[in-house]
Amino acid sequence: MKETIQIAVRGLVAHVLGSGDLSYGFRAASRNVDAIRMHQKIQKSRPDGYQAEVTVTHEMDAGDLILVVSGRIDGVFEPPPDTEAGRVFIEEIKTTTGDLERYKREENPLHWGQAKAYGWMYGRDRGLSDIDIHLTYCHLDTGRQLTLKRTFSLAELESFFTNLITRYLAWARTLAAWHALRDDSIQALTFPFPDYRPGQRNMAVNTYNAIRQHTQLLVQAPTGIGKTMAALFPAVKSIGREGVSKVFYLTARTTARSVAEKALETLRAGGLRIKSLTITAKDKTCFDTEAACNGEECAYALGFHDRIQAAVESLFSANDAFHRTAVETSAESHRVCPFEFSLELARWADVIICDYNYAFDPRVFLRRFFLEEPDRYVFLIDEAHNLVDRARDMFSAEIFKKPFLDLRRSVRDRLPALHKTLGRINRCILSYRKRCEAAGGEVSDSMPPEQLYPLLRDCLFKAENWLTQNEPSPFREALLELYFVVSGFIKIYESFDESYVTCMEKEGMDLRVKLFCMNPASQLEAALTRCDAAVFFSATLTPANYFQDLLGCSETAGVLALDSPFPEENLCLLTAGRISTRYRDRGKSLPAVAGSILAAIRPKTGNYLLFFPSYAYLEQVHGILSPHLQEADMLIQAPGMGEADRECFLGKFSRSGIKSLIGFVVMGGIFGEGIDLVGERLSGAVVVGVGLPGISFENELIREYFARTNEKGFEYAYMYPGISRVLQAAGRVIRSETDRGVVLLIDERFETPRYRNLLPAHWHPHPMGNARQIEFLVENFWKAGLPADSA
Repeated sequence: MKETIQIAVRGLVAHVLGSGDLSYGFRAASRNVDAIRMHQKIQKSRPDGYQAEVTVTHEMDAGDLILVVSGRIDGVFEPPPDTEAGRVFIEEIKTTTGDLERYKREENPLHWGQAKAYGWMYGRDRGLSDIDIHLTYCHLDTGRQLTLKRTFSLAELESFFTNLITRYLAWARTLAAWHALRDDSIQALTFPFPDYRPGQRNMAVNTYNAIRQHTQLLVQAPTGIGKTMAALFPAVKSIGREGVSKVFYLTARTTARSVAEKALETLRAGGLRIKSLTITAKDKTCFDTEAACNGEECAYALGFHDRIQAAVESLFSANDAFHRTAVETSAESHRVCPFEFSLELARWADVIICDYNYAFDPRVFLRRFFLEEPDRYVFLIDEAHNLVDRARDMFSAEIFKKPFLDLRRSVRDRLPALHKTLGRINRCILSYRKRCEAAGGEVSDSMPPEQLYPLLRDCLFKAENWLTQNEPSPFREALLELYFVVSGFIKIYESFDESYVTCMEKEGMDLRVKLFCMNPASQLEAALTRCDAAVFFSATLTPANYFQDLLGCSETAGVLALDSPFPEENLCLLTAGRISTRYRDRGKSLPAVAGSILAAIRPKTGNYLLFFPSYAYLEQVHGILSPHLQEADMLIQAPGMGEADRECFLGKFSRSGIKSLIGFVVMGGIFGEGIDLVGERLSGAVVVGVGLPGISFENELIREYFARTNEKGFEYAYMYPGISRVLQAAGRVIRSETDRGVVLLIDERFETPRYRNLLPAHWHPHPMGNARQIEFLVENFWKAGLPADSA
């Protein structure tokens, strides 16, 4: 059976005719909605006989493959029967914020190429001998239009189209050969290990079924079960002949991306041929951070489109894994922007490993797939418990007063109209600041800031008019940065509904105005329509209905909860349930907390992590413990630790030595999850408190919102996020079949039904009455290797 290669007209033309620099300068990317509206306005203004959004397809047998070219013409006019209304024409509409006259002076080969391809496909279908093509440009802000009209014979359009196809076929044959090789390897692929871990096969089967049934699945699986492989293996098996075109492996952390890359390498060692891409953020991979993204300033943008296809073909033929090093090395060799190079490679990758943002964030999601080239995509969402808070961030937006005031001073002489608008914005925000001062510093409003919205729109309009001229200026970067902040704010403003609240907070002399998304469910539900199937997985998706609700899952989404695959006797799980760590009781319970910790870590020299609800509480306990731990090494997590500091901290947790190593860390932080300390690298963990997020302005708004909507305000704002932190922290201890370790949970609430019911079913914690009991049981656990309750 011949391979079928499909491509859109836009992609075909760009592939063959693309040339020039990466960017001619500033482009108002925020104007997508305005552009759609302008398209619709122009289409509605056309005479009777005009049809908008006409789909055309051309299928060609190239001998060894079938090539299918398709697209949608913005408009087609056919005179009504028995009228003298004129000739048939097709119309391609382009919107711009730049100078319309330049399109008279400089023909855009991509725009005309797209229109001519459409003209041939439509004219051929209608049996025409010639056809008129109208290329209409419309200025988004003024509404002014420029229509360029040309008449082509079908013969010359056929020659043009044939040339496009001929030049594209070499790449199409490369893709066809690759797909055949890939699909054969997928069909022959077997699970890469001799046996599944208990529960791992169950997860893999349920994942495969969810993909085949085009549905959603939430999986809670204990740490160490092999979730990454249990998700990737069935997803890979669904690629190609099973109909899935791409798998997006979505993560919250860099470490999780490395785990996914390693899993794919394991599958490749078993014979799999698969093209995978890891997308690295632009600011981390940029070769020249001082230059603007245009050919005048950046050597990697200059002539980008002249070299990009050669770069793609070179890396595609040489590698199957397009990880960061491979992308950057090839980009340097071909002198192309590494980030834009990775986005081009994404078109041809089978598995894309990337941050949540690229699938969900309304400001940066990959439009080329989810809007321009929709297909059968699968989302594998790792560490899915993180997506709730990340989604709140993605669907919220904020602005501060100070950047407007600072920019206003800079543009006074050069841009007087913008200077005036910035002054009006400053006065508007100043009125909000006075309102906050009267209220004690913070104000919330169920309505969006309607007074501010038109001022921000006017600011964008005036900023765009200047930015599109690409003039150098000392304030250009500040204006550009503020432009994107404002455009993001407006985008979120236009989605404002009952799940949002406007927050105004005074910070010194500055003021923050935030559109805060309290419930991201509806936004995530809309984003999930971009995929054919979605699998959410984590060690902590408890309770399932909370996550199903906030993650925007359908009512029919499946839920799978798996037990631990590891021997229960390998974990000594204890609760110190006579100690209160509530904020009001912390002062008087400090000695009992410190004594319980000492009792848990004193019986065995080893490496331990102590998790606390805050830095302040951590420091208090550390002060009490220090005199008792002079024979041990101690590490303390510092606020704002970067990736390098984190790795240095974890690097100290090597195999146990002659002294214990005690790490004092904060729950829910960078050491609460995503770290893999196998075997003797971690002997135990102590979790102090039930992990409740701190009381804050925003958390209280979340509590009030859910108290109104489902009467579970405290649970949704504090209790359920807290228990996720606890489970993640405790999950650091047992990572493999041979791991043994101690987990001590300190708080009286762990022994109440309300909290016990949220702990995993395979957990059987043993309540302890005092420190002496803890030390006795832990000592016997390490000596005898027996279950804690039999010691």
